[in-house]
Amino acid sequence: MTPLRLATVIPVAALTLGLGALSARAQDAPLYNPIRMPASNQITDTLTNKDIPTGFGGFARDYVVTFQASDQVVIDLVSEEFDTIVTLIAPDGSTVGENDDGPDGTTNSLLFARITQPGNYILRVRPYGGQGAGRFTLKVTRLRPV
Repeated sequence: MTPLRLATVIPVAALTLGLGALSARAQDAPLYNPIRMPASNQITDTLTNKDIPTGFGGFARDYVVTFQASDQVVIDLVSEEFDTIVTLIAPDGSTVGENDDGPDGTTNSLLFARITQPGNYILRVRPYGGQGAGRFTLKVTRLRPV
């Protein structure tokens, strides 16, 4: 019996660009690059099949927002084109909160959260059950004590 030989696989790009050029190019184009929320804390955007695959049939889009400890926030996600879910993810990757349907009886999402650790948080927009895509508006409101 002939012993099995393992072959080294070199990507075609490495053959044409050289290995140094390949790694420099990979650093220039990160695979995960969430969108920074604008200063207005509101964005109207479109979820498409070119966004982040969720693993169960749908796609998600991530936004970065910076919170301070003791911030109390309301995250409002509205779409007339798909049933929304919004997830708030802490800097350590844990889920702070998630909401599917708001209290108004619609399929829009409304999430209240109290921030305990300062840092960059991810707001993840996705459709319920991996079904749907389209235009949406995401808004973050910081509540103030009365």
